[in-house]
Amino acid sequence: MPRTKKRSSRGGQQRAVQPFSDEDASIETLSHCSSFSDSASVTEEGGEGTEDGALEDLQYKLKGFIDSTVDKSAKTRQGALDALKTAMATKILYEFILERRMTITDSIERCLKKGKGEEQAAAASLACLLCIQLGSGIESEEVFKTLKPVFKNILSDGAANIRARQACATSLGVCTLVAEDDILDVYATMESFEALFTRSYARPDGTRPALSPQVTVLHIHALLAWALLLTICPSAEVKAVLRKHLPKLPSLLECEDVNMRIAAGETIALLFELARDLDAEFEYEDLEPLCVKLNALATDCNKHRAKNDKRKQRSVFRDVLRGVEEGGFQTETIRFGTEHMDIDSWVRKRTYDAFREFVGSGMNYHLQANEFIRDVFELGPPMMVDSATLKAMKISRFERHLYNAAAFKARTKARNKFRDKRVDFGEF
Repeated sequence: MPRTKKRSSRGGQQRAVQPFSDEDASIETLSHCSSFSDSASVTEEGGEGTEDGALEDLQYKLKGFIDSTVDKSAKTRQGALDALKTAMATKILYEFILERRMTITDSIERCLKKGKGEEQAAAASLACLLCIQLGSGIESEEVFKTLKPVFKNILSDGAANIRARQACATSLGVCTLVAEDDILDVYATMESFEALFTRSYARPDGTRPALSPQVTVLHIHALLAWALLLTICPSAEVKAVLRKHLPKLPSLLECEDVNMRIAAGETIALLFELARDLDAEFEYEDLEPLCVKLNALATDCNKHRAKNDKRKQRSVFRDVLRGVEEGGFQTETIRFGTEHMDIDSWVRKRTYDAFREFVGSGMNYHLQANEFIRDVFELGPPMMVDSATLKAMKISRFERHLYNAAAFKARTKARNKFRDKRVDFGEF
């Protein structure tokens, strides 16, 4: 940031697709999204001709879904939006989308303005996936310029559907990361998020505001989106944020919602990491009471909390406490294809989690093939893997399976020996 915007020249000419009638669009919209995976499996089994046929079939379906986003039926529009989300999350559709980006953008804008609840949420998520597909360039900037005012209007409208506001908060954060070119506009968007999540801060007298669970979830989305944008801010802005928010964020650790406590803890760890990147000798005057709070959450045994919540919380806060006290991070390795990537910092984790929220199980595929996401994580251009390498990988996985099966069998036999009630424990 700021970035130079260029019109992308990736790929070749778009394949011609037969016209799609309104009747066909209605029929295709009712079909199940599993057809995408069916196309992929056919491609693996067949040759180039089969691949071309699968591509044409997929494009034919996608055109139908795009047409159906303006259908009179809310159910049909919702189905079309969900189908497009599934396709964009699991496949790279850059060439197809590039020619239709403004048509899709207009449909998203219409659904955001005239739809309700879940339809608005689906449209907001689709907007984010559209920007992720297009990458950081003029094309995504044009899309975001159209949708940003709509996102902000819904986000700040207290009468708007709460589910739509939650989705708009997350999508606005990621779209800003991808497509915003002006750092001052980034700051303005961060202020919109601050106006929300700071309402969950404890008051000066120590009392906590009474908020509904749905509003708390909105504040969580706003906090995480704000933290994401903080990762691309220059040092002067980071210093200002440290002065303003680091003394107040710990009050969110006392929230009843476990997800708010976790979001606040991870954001605090992120702030400490950014502060130490600026100044290796950074010291926080209230470090001791903060660590006491974090340690209590890392060892929480309150009976009134759900077991799953406590288990999730303890796991996260052990890492948060280590990050705050020592500046360490529990590295996680993500493997995809023949490559791997280390999540070795809170900045990297916040960015990875933000993208994974939208592409879900397609994250590994995007790490392999999406040029923009690979650029974000400094993975270089997409790697071309030949069939021989893939075959070797399959053999390797099979061998690992046999090894694991043998190890499991040996472990079971050893344990059964001790489980036998007739065993004489005096021998051991």
